[in-house]
Amino acid sequence: MSQKSAELRAQGVDVINLSVGEPDFHTPAHIKEAAKQAIDDNFSFYTPVPGYLSLRKAIAAKLSRENGVEFAPEQIVVGNGAKQELCNVILAAINPGDEVIIPTPAWVSYVEMVKLAEGVSVTVPASIDQNFKITPAQLEAAITPRTRMVLICSPSNPTGSVYTPDELQGLVDVLAKYPDIIVMSDDVYEHINFGAELRSLASFPELKDRVVIINGVSKAYAMTGWRIGYCAAPAALAKAVTKLQGQYTSGASSIAQKAAEAAYDGPQECVGEMRAAFLRRRDLVVSLAREIPGLKVNEPEGAFYLFPEVSAFIGRHAGDRTIASSGDLALYLLEEAHVATVDGAAFCAPGYIRLSYATSDDNIRESMRRIATALAKLQ
Repeated sequence: MSQKSAELRAQGVDVINLSVGEPDFHTPAHIKEAAKQAIDDNFSFYTPVPGYLSLRKAIAAKLSRENGVEFAPEQIVVGNGAKQELCNVILAAINPGDEVIIPTPAWVSYVEMVKLAEGVSVTVPASIDQNFKITPAQLEAAITPRTRMVLICSPSNPTGSVYTPDELQGLVDVLAKYPDIIVMSDDVYEHINFGAELRSLASFPELKDRVVIINGVSKAYAMTGWRIGYCAAPAALAKAVTKLQGQYTSGASSIAQKAAEAAYDGPQECVGEMRAAFLRRRDLVVSLAREIPGLKVNEPEGAFYLFPEVSAFIGRHAGDRTIASSGDLALYLLEEAHVATVDGAAFCAPGYIRLSYATSDDNIRESMRRIATALAKLQ
């Protein structure tokens, strides 16, 4: 969709891009200043493979302060974005034929990472009627003797759904019966939540020493291009991840690491300000989407995505054009409404589309007006 959007823009078409999964804010000034200072202080040499000790200490302090969980710096590995650390953990922990349970809708890369490790993805679907959250019964039914890992993302990409502490407890009660299963918690949208109570999976005593936390500075601090993320893992797994990373990328950027250190150790008002803007935009996009006949919409509790069900439009026509799938609908909205969205099938959820509201209020209003007009033409 990004490529097609770029092609249309090159032709002079005014495309509103709701397909991008990154904040539209600039990195806060104190973080940029720390990066400039790092350059002046000659942080220009290779970094330790798992990251600067000072940054890993800052991350450990953050996990203790904000999440109530204790990890030693030796259990933390910093990499080139949370995406790399996700992949590192999967490659280090999953052998050919091992199964990884992935609740869906799920971020597009999870299944592909499991493929890289020659593992088997076991997808567990949760519809909009479940607020896109799986139940303990669904989790238990998916577990087999080959299950090696369960991957939970809350707040979720692509749905924005957040598991409550009670809902997590239900899943934990199931996992407590299977002590050999690793639990991976993708927390990268942790700070973009709208009042939902968050509890770290690592804080449940039933899961002691087998939870891996994935997080980074990209979403909370508007630092997507800085490429700094981390895993906090059991010591043996963190050691394996470090060994793997040392053979193919080594340490992350020295300057970006010092900027990330300032993000974790510095003032946090910027996080709250961006979260407030995302909440305002959430309320705006939900209210406008609910006015469009045929769209089925829930209210996301976090992240910056709306994931409406669009099955009412499947099989409809506009002239000679037939909408046979949610992918067809996403392409139709791009070409007819000049609004870029993402087909839900990319997230293992055909029949939905994803809209990012990490854009201005004006863009949200105009894009929803265009979408409503285009959908009204489908008969």
